[in-house]
Amino acid sequence: MRDAHVVVTGGGGLVGSRVVALARRAGASVTVLDRFDAYPEDVRELFGLDRLGADLVAGDICDRDTVRRVVKDADYVIHAAAYADVAACTRHPDVAFEANVRGTETVLEEIAAAQVRRLVFISSAAVYGNGRPDVTGPQVFHEDQPLVPVSVYANTKLWAEHQARLMLVGPDKAEFTVLRYFSVYGDPQIPKPGSHSWMVAWMAMHAHLGLPIHLNGGGVQVRDLVHVEDIAAATVLALVAERAAGQIINVGTGRPTSVRDVADMISPHFPGSRQIVTPLPEGDPLGGYAATERMRDLLGYTPRIGVREGVERYVRWLQANPQAVPQWLAATAADRTA
Repeated sequence: MRDAHVVVTGGGGLVGSRVVALARRAGASVTVLDRFDAYPEDVRELFGLDRLGADLVAGDICDRDTVRRVVKDADYVIHAAAYADVAACTRHPDVAFEANVRGTETVLEEIAAAQVRRLVFISSAAVYGNGRPDVTGPQVFHEDQPLVPVSVYANTKLWAEHQARLMLVGPDKAEFTVLRYFSVYGDPQIPKPGSHSWMVAWMAMHAHLGLPIHLNGGGVQVRDLVHVEDIAAATVLALVAERAAGQIINVGTGRPTSVRDVADMISPHFPGSRQIVTPLPEGDPLGGYAATERMRDLLGYTPRIGVREGVERYVRWLQANPQAVPQWLAATAADRTA
């Protein structure tokens, strides 16, 4: 990747900033295209993007002129820009369509017209939904199994996977690789209001503030928690791994962890914390865990950070940086104790 030019759409967040840091370390020049409106400024500062030496372009992936200008000299593109909150997509399907469908179509069309070597499209394990109905209990999700999404967000991601294949197959087209991220976590992840994603951050911050830890649906859902450092490493490898071209690849640990298990890992760090059972949100899948053979074979990568270590890292970071708790969440705790 030395001297290559990498474009990262949606690179202004937690994962994007880690990807940019790795690409820069590998000797690439990096351009980030992002609206930079998903987080308030004080949260964006935690990601450290301004200090990584990337060219930061504030713009929307639906703006064709901006996308064309950004990708025309790119060697590689990581398309991560999306309306990525499951709950928000359910509340606002029109916004999800605009960003995840129309925006992605614009990016694909401009990549197809440029001289990009490879696109890495960031998809999600949400496309698996609840998996196979004939399997009870935690199940492993394989890249080639039938897909039955249960949320608006998952539908948009699955459409984009198919559209990338349709638009970029051919001898004169850019290569493409699809990565299905499983449940990303790690500092400095900050939850958003009205969301039920990013459960490690949600639970840890609730316990830190003396608020109850919510076990949506009783906490029986299974997640494959993969640390952001492992996500970033797999993503950068997918740009250049020769046999990853044209492939769909899970990025996960291959180990199931229930929501209740995560709460039980966090609670001992905050004496007096309590757990309460709450309803299962609409579109929240029962989940499963990743088949990782393809990731190990095609990317040559195995995640290094186990979930217990990763959760403890997050808790230590939060305890050392209590100012990272967003004001809206701190205000909620203050109102309940007033």
